[in-house]
Amino acid sequence: MNNILVTKGVTKQYGEHLALNKVSLEIPKNSIYGLLGPNGAGKTTLIRIINQITFPDSGEVYFDGEPLKAEHISSIGYLPEERGLYKKMKVGEQALYLAQLKGLSKSDAKSRLKYWFERLEIGDWWNKKVQELSKGMAQKVQFIVTVLHEPKLLIFDEPFSGFDPINANIIKDEILTLKEKGASIIFSTHRMESVEELCEYIALIHQSEKILDGKLSDIKKAYKNNTFQIGLELVQDEVFIEEISSKFDVSFLKYNKDDKQLDFKVHLPSGDSKEMLAYLSSKANINRFVEIIPSANEIFIKNVQDKGGHE
Repeated sequence: MNNILVTKGVTKQYGEHLALNKVSLEIPKNSIYGLLGPNGAGKTTLIRIINQITFPDSGEVYFDGEPLKAEHISSIGYLPEERGLYKKMKVGEQALYLAQLKGLSKSDAKSRLKYWFERLEIGDWWNKKVQELSKGMAQKVQFIVTVLHEPKLLIFDEPFSGFDPINANIIKDEILTLKEKGASIIFSTHRMESVEELCEYIALIHQSEKILDGKLSDIKKAYKNNTFQIGLELVQDEVFIEEISSKFDVSFLKYNKDDKQLDFKVHLPSGDSKEMLAYLSSKANINRFVEIIPSANEIFIKNVQDKGGHE
């Protein structure tokens, strides 16, 4: 697989605290990769290593097929969870300064900033001081500064923090557009609904170790447990409900007498749904028969609890 970033056995210790323990990841090019884990798991340490803010005690990091080097910083854009704008500087002046630090000429930076300020409808903020902006407004400015130089790899740490739902959707759409244009994205968040919407791949780090990684769709399939959600229109009512409850492992029974609609979940230990489908067809009209696939949130909670809970 063609990867933008690979870590091999990355370990980092601060005094007595082991922040990362032999973490190995492969992040495919042109993907959105969810870096997940509880607070204190080691995610921020790994992000700081990728950005060369700190360095691993052991292990290797490769960027676009090469050992990670100082010059790769210009190909990485990082939006940290803790924002870092200078409150007393004017928005445009600061954005221009930060863009030039990324290696853009002043004229190129101005042109790109004008495009992004208009795209995100913040052109009127150019001469305002950062301290006059709301948290969400300041977040838009930092998002622009992060993506302005069109880096190969973008790292977003809780990018929707401070946004109302409308602006969160705007930024979500921009992230998807950046991916469509060829960017590779590491996405760190506690918002599992955002993971479901955006991420193709995930890695779960807990207590300094990687405990799960892979394609999200494959992981969800691996965690399904042969549970089905079923809706029936009954011919016989109470008698059939008693029969099915004794015959199968049924839960969440709901029966509407007026339209004889029965809704329930059933767990099939063998995983063979054909026998049950045939049985139900002989007894009732089937409106719904759907296998339940676990959510990213359910998988997250299960793995963290199985490995010793939340720190």
